[in-house]
Amino acid sequence: MIKVVFFGTPQFAVASLHALLNSDCCQVVGVVTQPDKHRGRGQQLSPSPVKWVAVDHGLPVFQPQRIRTDTPTIIQLHQLQADLFVVVAYGQILSPEILQIPPLGCVNVHGSLLPAYRGAAPIQWSLYHGEAMTGITTMLMDEGMDTGAMLLKRTMPVQLLDDAPTVTPQLAELGAQLLLETIQTLLSIGIIPTPQNSEYATYAPRISKKDFPLDWHRPALSLHNQIRGFTPDCTTLFRHQPLRVLASAPLGDSYWVQLPEELAAIAHQWSSITPMVNPKPVPGEIIHLVKAIGPIVQTGDGLLLIRRVQLPGKRVQTGWDFVNGLRVKIGEAFTNG
Repeated sequence: MIKVVFFGTPQFAVASLHALLNSDCCQVVGVVTQPDKHRGRGQQLSPSPVKWVAVDHGLPVFQPQRIRTDTPTIIQLHQLQADLFVVVAYGQILSPEILQIPPLGCVNVHGSLLPAYRGAAPIQWSLYHGEAMTGITTMLMDEGMDTGAMLLKRTMPVQLLDDAPTVTPQLAELGAQLLLETIQTLLSIGIIPTPQNSEYATYAPRISKKDFPLDWHRPALSLHNQIRGFTPDCTTLFRHQPLRVLASAPLGDSYWVQLPEELAAIAHQWSSITPMVNPKPVPGEIIHLVKAIGPIVQTGDGLLLIRRVQLPGKRVQTGWDFVNGLRVKIGEAFTNG
């Protein structure tokens, strides 16, 4: 049995930590996670999801503000005499000194098919770019940002209406399974690491507020991918007030077979929707209201169904509840914030 120090912070990392705790080949001897943060409406100081699990299992927890320069933490990592460090969405870059501590190296579980989507938000950006396939890569860490040699990969298909909240837990479970397989293979027959080809590298930087406003002049599919990648934060204006758009669906012949039955049924109304009252609707204009579902909006190219929204200070509601609650009419428009 090897001794492992686990580095991780968000809910995505919890499945991998549980997998290590329940494995027969590993003993988790310490956990490194980000410092507690103020969260929620009350802004109460709250530990990370990984810390909750670590404390529940009585594990030593280390929370340096900046691990690269935190000498006491580095000394303690040496003292743990771990064989392997495992890193899953920790949120800080490890220094060369830390990477060299464990004799078996540092294994990272990354939420993309490297070298695609290196960086902090691979799941969100892969959805933003409309990838039909995603997955998990385990790699041996080096000094770069997700540039280490790859160990194992597993793929997972992405459906048109999948979004970050649905894809993330699936990839977390896949990552936990692949982590154990990686460690067991390393300990038994070994794995020949495969260097990444940086010519094919793409990047997934941290998401910021500038990524959230919806520009209705963009194509319907691009807007849909933005919404599902960055949900619940994408914003527009309606009647000069901010509105979050949480779920959508592009409509048209290219998409019917990819939509669930209740949405694909809109195809039967298509002949009455497409010759709209306004022959030249502007991007953002509501051109139809689908009963029990929500409004259909003209974009720069194609039509977008709004399935779920949230008004400021209100609960999440369906597109149809939004229509009924505000008595939305055809011809009204969402505008760029």
